[in-house]
Amino acid sequence: MAELTVTELGQRAKAVAGVLAAASPKQKNDALTAIADALIARTPEIIEANKVDLENAVKNNMSKAMQDRLLLDPKRIEGMAAGVRKLVGLDEVVGKIDEGTVRPNGLRIQKTRVPLGVIGIIFESRPNVTVDAATLCMKAGNCVILRGGKEAFSSNVCLTEIMRDAIEAAGLPKDILQLIHDTSRQSSTELMKLSDYLDVLIPRGGAGLINAVAQNATVPVIKTGVGNCHVYVDESADLEMAVNIIDNGKTQRPSVCNATETVIIHEAVAKELLPMLKARLDAHKVTLHGDDAAQSILGSCVIPAEEDDWANEYLDFQLAVKIVPGISEAIAHIARYGTNHSECIVTKSLENAERFQREVDAAAVYVNASTRFTDGGEFGYGAEIGISTQKLHARGPMGLNELTTTKYLINGSGQIR
Repeated sequence: MAELTVTELGQRAKAVAGVLAAASPKQKNDALTAIADALIARTPEIIEANKVDLENAVKNNMSKAMQDRLLLDPKRIEGMAAGVRKLVGLDEVVGKIDEGTVRPNGLRIQKTRVPLGVIGIIFESRPNVTVDAATLCMKAGNCVILRGGKEAFSSNVCLTEIMRDAIEAAGLPKDILQLIHDTSRQSSTELMKLSDYLDVLIPRGGAGLINAVAQNATVPVIKTGVGNCHVYVDESADLEMAVNIIDNGKTQRPSVCNATETVIIHEAVAKELLPMLKARLDAHKVTLHGDDAAQSILGSCVIPAEEDDWANEYLDFQLAVKIVPGISEAIAHIARYGTNHSECIVTKSLENAERFQREVDAAAVYVNASTRFTDGGEFGYGAEIGISTQKLHARGPMGLNELTTTKYLINGSGQIR
């Protein structure tokens, strides 16, 4: 498989797409169960492969947060396998009827769910995405071509081969899942332009990757992942609640797209809230980047914020802090610097809560809850391929339903127009 070109991978995927699209729910679930079993059975192989990537990460001075993103241990592998088993238990989406009508002329029209076809996914350093993406696409009847980053290359190769073996053992073509072994920029560019074979391309990673795909792809793109997420603490907020929400949003897992990156605070509560917040965040050694007002309250421990800080997706133990005179300025700040991912207001004011949810343009808008909940599993969808931040085809957590499209099935009895 290593010697195949991107075009050859596309040809192979297209050749078996019809087989997977026509596969029964049992066939797909049997393959998914085989994958889950194989991940557990071959855990030592996965850990050995992952060690190579972790050693390279240390050599290349990768941040601790990014190393954590890369790490696979028995617990995480068990979690990946459990996620695959959850997919088995989810309802079948292919063939589901969204709506049906009978026209006055007797035509029976059914809008049904069908696979997208062949999906390309470009992602960066999280090897768990290899399993999540492959199995989600398979459950929804889609072939997938994966192109991971060089940071997780050894892990990705191992995981892909384990899954391909399991798929074949379960009686489906192993080429429904393929990995591009070339991690150069050229392979990404080729995948972006593989319009003869790909039906859609999904980038998962930082702003640089997603923007490059959006600007260069000739294949239809669903943008996911960039999350400059904000928490606005209103003047009526429960401050202890605000500290809990911000702490969870920033420190529970800082390297993910739904982590909180900027806190906006109403000036009426800033003097009371900021010392409380700093005391909590100090336990995780969070670096604060603040405006003049934040610096005047907390002093020299706050790094003066520059323009880039307001737009930065830190993915680390760093947080930007902005003090504002009211909700209008908070909404305006989010409109300027947000990435349409997840935004939160902490408030006791129903009027301000409703205004925030009405006026903030994002895939998920929270009142009094952590941005970390923007997740397909947390929303009850079982799993997700990513968080779409665009408005066409899908928005928010992309579960199985969002990995399908529609086909109209029309049955008549000789009608002509």
